[in-house]
Amino acid sequence: MKLFVGLGNPGKEYEQTRHNVGFMVMDELAKRWNISFQTTKFRGMMASAIISGEKVALCKPLTYMNLSGECVRPLMDYYGIDVDDVIVVYDDLDLPPGKIRLRMKGSAGGHNGIKSLIYHLGTQEFKRIRIGIGRPANGQKVTDYVLGRFAKEESDAVMEAILRSADACEKAVTTPFLQVMNEFNK
Repeated sequence: MKLFVGLGNPGKEYEQTRHNVGFMVMDELAKRWNISFQTTKFRGMMASAIISGEKVALCKPLTYMNLSGECVRPLMDYYGIDVDDVIVVYDDLDLPPGKIRLRMKGSAGGHNGIKSLIYHLGTQEFKRIRIGIGRPANGQKVTDYVLGRFAKEESDAVMEAILRSADACEKAVTTPFLQVMNEFNK
């Protein structure tokens, strides 16, 4: 089973915020695959389907961003999902709005959701799709920035990044991730 994990925060007040682009990608995939999310006993929302002959699952942890690993690790253990079959989608301050970057592994880079995953998975070696949200300007606090909504001038680029990230996830169902990286990191 392939597991796609979109990072974000649950609740209406966090919908459409910069920190929730991972959730937005999972919602886009669920829409494309005509599946719906159900709450799991692992403190997350999950949807699953057979896509191109492969069993896939989508996960939106409900633990809040900083505790994402507390949802993902038990889910992986229960379903016997290997870390090689996990792809995490999340926001990245170091990329401009609308840019995506796929990686096979890496550090947390200051991202608390990724820190939690690294801690709970016991490795930095999991696949990821980072979606650029840019950095705050004029001394704005990072927490206020990531929990804020996109400016109108960013919206089109971010929506395009969400769609491209969903495209990359779809391709990764049947294509080796290194090949997907080569195609989408252009």
